Amino acid sequence: MAAAHPVEMLSAVQAAALWAGVLILILLGLSGLVVRRRRRHQIAFGDAGNVEMTTAARAFGNASEYIPAGLVALVLLALVGAPPLLVHAVGATLVVGRVIHALGLVFQKGPSLGRVLGMLLTWIALLVGAVALIAFAVI
Repeated sequence: MAAAHPVEMLSAVQAAALWAGVLILILLGLSGLVVRRRRRHQIAFGDAGNVEMTTAARAFGNASEYIPAGLVALVLLALVGAPPLLVHAVGATLVVGRVIHALGLVFQKGPSLGRVLGMLLTWIALLVGAVALIAFAVI
């Protein structure tokens, strides 16, 4: 694929920066939730069998497992000259997926539509990012 025009490249980099910033804020928010619940329940380490602590820790843990791959994909898409619209689509899908998943985990007990939908959107964002990166690498 042809290299992007410098103005388009800047726009793709800005798109990646936007979604990276939002994803990092999600991680910080979920980390803050863990800290608040630790203080409320006076739990210094682990979850002490407390369901609220477990869900907060898993919401943060799950986000910290998936967001880094998304961040790498966003930055590399911008650097290889992907259209800004693609970077925005991957970033927005990942953000929505992560938010829906966290809400489904933190505010609903057991299996929930939020968790399922959030993971599907996360996987779609990562799959689209991965396929696009491979395409830009070989074409």
